[in-house]
Amino acid sequence: MKIYLPIFSILLNLAVCNASATVPLQGKVVSVADGDTITVLDQNHKQHKIRLQGIDAPEKAQAFGDKSKQALHALVHGKTVEVVFTKKDKYGRIVGKVLLGNQDICHQQIKTGLAWHYKKYQEEQSMEDRDAYSASESAAKRQNLGLWSDAQATPPWDFRKNKQQNRE
Repeated sequence: MKIYLPIFSILLNLAVCNASATVPLQGKVVSVADGDTITVLDQNHKQHKIRLQGIDAPEKAQAFGDKSKQALHALVHGKTVEVVFTKKDKYGRIVGKVLLGNQDICHQQIKTGLAWHYKKYQEEQSMEDRDAYSASESAAKRQNLGLWSDAQATPPWDFRKNKQQNRE
């Protein structure tokens, strides 16, 4: 009996932590840093940095970096959104799916050709989102939308890697 009690306690703690992590965050978008990062002010006036899940937008110094940021700003700035999340990244940002009503803002950035589907982290997405994001990226690419109009479009993860190597 003594052996099972700690195991039960650990499992109960995990269940409680997981349940609380899936409660959506709601708040007003007060800042847009770039094409995949926003700041949300909740009802308690606490700010939360949000990294949009499943996408990677061009960096500010890249082609389409400003356009991606401007498009995201036009979609959500000053509006109340819901963020569905289960984790934070190494910088302490919430990584989540951002919803404006029924509109998936992360997916919208891909549809308009202003972000890549971030396949490195696709296992963190639902199968439905993973398939939809991938299909939308392919469609945007076929239609030469946004960043796909640039024959030399460099994914942000490669851009960051090259920038890091140049510093060394």
